[in-house]
Amino acid sequence: MLLLYDIALRLYGLLLRLLAPFVPKAAAWVAGRRGLLAHIRHTLGADPAPRVWFHCASLGEFEQGRPLLEAYRQAHPGTKVVLTFFSPSGYEIRKNWPGADFIFYLPLDTRGNAQAFLETVQPRLVVFVKYEFWYHFLSEAQQRGIPTIIVSAIFRADQVFFRPWGAFFRRILTRFTHIFTQNEASAALLREIGLTRVSVAGDTRFDTVVATAAAPPRPLPLVDAFVADGAPVLVVGSSWPEDLPALLPLLRRYQPHLRVLMAPHEISETNLRLVETALPGQVLRYSQAQATTVAQARLLLFDNVGLLSQLYRFGRFAYIGGAFGKGLHNTLEAAAFGLPLFFGPTYGKFQEALELVALKCAFPVRNAGELEAAFTPLWLNEAARLQLQDTILDYVHGRAGATAQILQELAVMGEK
Repeated sequence: MLLLYDIALRLYGLLLRLLAPFVPKAAAWVAGRRGLLAHIRHTLGADPAPRVWFHCASLGEFEQGRPLLEAYRQAHPGTKVVLTFFSPSGYEIRKNWPGADFIFYLPLDTRGNAQAFLETVQPRLVVFVKYEFWYHFLSEAQQRGIPTIIVSAIFRADQVFFRPWGAFFRRILTRFTHIFTQNEASAALLREIGLTRVSVAGDTRFDTVVATAAAPPRPLPLVDAFVADGAPVLVVGSSWPEDLPALLPLLRRYQPHLRVLMAPHEISETNLRLVETALPGQVLRYSQAQATTVAQARLLLFDNVGLLSQLYRFGRFAYIGGAFGKGLHNTLEAAAFGLPLFFGPTYGKFQEALELVALKCAFPVRNAGELEAAFTPLWLNEAARLQLQDTILDYVHGRAGATAQILQELAVMGEK
């Protein structure tokens, strides 16, 4: 099975190189790994400071691991942080993030790459966030006696680890010194396959969103001018074209009484024009807005990145995109501000979405009619919306604290 794993990874790397001339993300993935190990050796140089290595698959996992990374760095000021990403969508956005001392792509998981990487970095601790189970990196860290943990992990019974033929993948999990899961169901699955170094710590993203909501807001004068009339605001976060058939009829019905802040998941001219064409005369791009005229629009369309988490503070409702396609995007950023949530039907893999739906604070819909039916009662009944707001905020704040628990258990593990 290990041979098949190695072959599959090499074929994956080859496929990306073949796609690179045609697919920008593949090109970034390939370019970022060209001469990567030499770049890492040169960058780290002879710096004698101890290091800790955090790995995140992409941007979402980075945000999930960020509170632990920042807390660990504060608790260990003499330790340098090496942060790696597998995906360009994480690396390209956070490659200059000041919270880490060194930021790299992760080399492809071959035995030689793992040996060379760990020999160069020599971390005192390795932290994987939520996903990604790389056999050679984890095996090499184990052989070198480097404590290796995974945080905010979540497992489901249909995953390969729990299948009769999943012995190889179960062996990967044994390479972790400790696994911190989001929920008891995940921990129970791991115990059923004989893993005992498991703790239920919760999801570190709750710490992130609570801190974001409590922090002084970033000045956004154009948005302030847009919402100055006090009309209710719907924030549409990480929308895809597949979300629009359900969403657009609602926006048309409630104009001009509803203001909309929309941040598409992918900022492309095609996606932006799709919204502008569907709502003629109502849409203004953020890059073209001016304080004196922005209030004339009804939908402010964000053609940049990095502001979405700040937009939810302006909202009364939130529609989260992605769940009419591959899967739902981040709901917790909106929930941290107490916003009732609406999204498409593909949300079953997201624990917080399942819990918010169970609390009747989030509303999955399959079409425009279901969205309107879920939205209208809250639009008409402000008292009901405020009651939901309190329930959502209690939920979010009640699940914060994973970072402190993990740090405490790490300290105990260190003492042992």
